[in-house]
Amino acid sequence: MKGFLGKLKSTLSGARLGEGLARTREKLAENVRRVLSGRTKLDDHDREELEETLLAADVGLPATERLLDRLQERVRSEALEEGETLEDVFAEEVVAILREAESSRMAETPPTPPRIVLLVGVNGTGKTTTLGKLAHLYGSQSQRVLVAAADTFRAAAVDQARIWADRAGAECIAGAPGGDPASVAHDAVAHARSRGLDVVLVDTAGRLQTKTNLMEELAKISRVIQKQVPGAPHEVLLVLDATTGQNALVQARTFGKTAGVTGLVLTKVDGTAKGGIVIAIAEELKLPVRFLGVGEKMEDLVPFDAESFAAALFSKN
Repeated sequence: MKGFLGKLKSTLSGARLGEGLARTREKLAENVRRVLSGRTKLDDHDREELEETLLAADVGLPATERLLDRLQERVRSEALEEGETLEDVFAEEVVAILREAESSRMAETPPTPPRIVLLVGVNGTGKTTTLGKLAHLYGSQSQRVLVAAADTFRAAAVDQARIWADRAGAECIAGAPGGDPASVAHDAVAHARSRGLDVVLVDTAGRLQTKTNLMEELAKISRVIQKQVPGAPHEVLLVLDATTGQNALVQARTFGKTAGVTGLVLTKVDGTAKGGIVIAIAEELKLPVRFLGVGEKMEDLVPFDAESFAAALFSKN
């Protein structure tokens, strides 16, 4: 019987994801393969070696313990199918963790346009860049996109949003420097509704998760939007820098409680060996990753899919 990894390979679409995960694959998957390849048994030394590998790749302790416990359970129960190895089981359990997070926070589909997406996060995570890439992605799907440049605090943030919107072929509405971000969001939603646009992407100022007044500002933006479109925003995406490893988990934990986060965008995945943080966040917080940033080009924002992620991570190519 064809093992789980063999089945996964057919789901891998394109080379971007595989290339973007190259460093994580070298740090995590290749070491897992070295220990488990062709194996049907797991001894104490193997478990210790795997634990070190997973923790070094920022998989996190809860997810690491779950993965190792499941491996040992399958060994004890002799539940391996013909042709299946512990490497297959490991990949299968990674997919299970990621799927649980996806199903816990399904993206809301509005009954009528526009779909309103709020982008939040701390400074330096690549939030405005992600905004442009998202605008391009939606545009490539024949969606008419409006960018709301509601980061009125950071110098040049509005100009950056306009540049990215122009590159993506999207419209842009901005406010004056130092102006009220909620007013920008209000005007953008009103414009999108009047023009029958499909998507509104709202850029917000980068903020530390510990700053109460800034977190309250996000709540105000949401309230203003909801007055025009009940149930909006339909998605609150927290943009995280994958290179920060466990710090990204801390940010996700706090923003998830205070900002109503429904999904994550993990940027700079191609620049780190800490892509295991995807698994840690999914296991501990049940927050789904919606997109991965795997490069600097406009096209280098990849919609996240659990099976494609596992296939790219464990690919031998």
